[in-house]
Amino acid sequence: MKASISRNFFYHIYPLGMCGAPARNDFTSPAGTGLVRLQEIIPHLKYLGITAVYLGPLFESTAHGYDTLDYYHVDRRLGTNADLSALVKALHDAGISTVLDAVLNHTGRHFFAFRDLQENGANSKYRDWFLNVDFSKQSPAGDAFSYEGWSGHYDLIKLNTGNPEVREYLFGAVKLWIEEFGIDGIRLDAADVLDPDFMDALSGFCTSIKPDFWLMGEVVHGDYRNWVTEGRLDSVTNYEVYKGLWSSLNDQNLFELAWSLNRQFGEEGIYRAMILYNFADNHDVNRVASLLKNQNHLFILYGLLFTIPGIPSVYYGSEWGLRGEKQNGSDALLRPAIQDMSEQGKRSDVPAACIPKTDSVALENAIRIFAEIRAHHPALQSGEYCQVLVAGEQLVFRRWTESEEILIAVNASEQPVSLSLAVDSFARDNDTWLDVLDCNREFRCSGGKLKLDIPPF
Repeated sequence: MKASISRNFFYHIYPLGMCGAPARNDFTSPAGTGLVRLQEIIPHLKYLGITAVYLGPLFESTAHGYDTLDYYHVDRRLGTNADLSALVKALHDAGISTVLDAVLNHTGRHFFAFRDLQENGANSKYRDWFLNVDFSKQSPAGDAFSYEGWSGHYDLIKLNTGNPEVREYLFGAVKLWIEEFGIDGIRLDAADVLDPDFMDALSGFCTSIKPDFWLMGEVVHGDYRNWVTEGRLDSVTNYEVYKGLWSSLNDQNLFELAWSLNRQFGEEGIYRAMILYNFADNHDVNRVASLLKNQNHLFILYGLLFTIPGIPSVYYGSEWGLRGEKQNGSDALLRPAIQDMSEQGKRSDVPAACIPKTDSVALENAIRIFAEIRAHHPALQSGEYCQVLVAGEQLVFRRWTESEEILIAVNASEQPVSLSLAVDSFARDNDTWLDVLDCNREFRCSGGKLKLDIPPF
């Protein structure tokens, strides 16, 4: 997978939400059928041109999946270990790689080692499995000791990943995921606060089992070069471009996005050698259809997502323009259930607040076309990046390899625009260009200029 990662197009699924799992685990119910039913969406994934699936947390947890209690068994609300093996095999048979969410920074309060610490206190053999355990004071959660919670959340207890026993336990789980389930990579949750030495050791461990294993980290803030290094991670979440994609359209200020893209991937871009993970929304942020003021901009946004440097990812349901915003601290509307997974575009039990205002079939088809174009043009997968024109509602940039030159021109205005681009640096008079969005319509450079008439949106 690692060698071909730049060619990938990801589909991000939050299984506990998409499969309609109960909000809380009762730890006694029989296994659910969510992972079995997920096989029904494989034809839809193939239709879109998906080549890799990122599955959110799957292992036994108390509530949302990031409060893990057992890293070795699939959450009973979703199914069984055998169901996960079957799903990964079915995806592989369809030519689709599988990446799992790895929540290795913290556990839930039902994790066996934390339960032992609650029961045995200072005498627990697991007291050093967690960070900053202090028996001189109580925790905010009412425990007889304090400890460090992730980002102040005391239902998410930070593991001491420097402890050899903790590493052995976690590495053993990852080994199981690779060997029993056959996964191709992991996404490290909260990578921005994970110990760098732990990530280095994990990377070496994974590639010793599967040399092309891929590691991607969740990094919200910071210099991505601290994580994407030889022997550590292969990619991280590109939150800088995520924000620019929608806010630059809302503010009629494509300078914002252009500045980020040039900073990251331009001639002196600090991330030119990296393949970052680009997304429009995910399970933690408001759906992009809810963020955009003008739903027509969805088509532009996804066109950009598939043509800028990096790996594009679509969050489940967003190909239909599903809406969803956090409400009273709840992420439920960001993670709705999809009852009928067997037909493209069916969303019979999606909450009414999530039903799209835009033409969902047209958006889905546009994303499919963008994905197909990207799949057939290496310059869009791994080519260089350079800006040609930047205005409030227009953006033109180049992607190229030695054998291919592509020009991406965007008009975010509700009015048509005519652009006359100087082509000295990348074309000559009488060069023939093909419009891949318009049946390969031909047009030519003339007088050192390339003239483009771009319709609204």
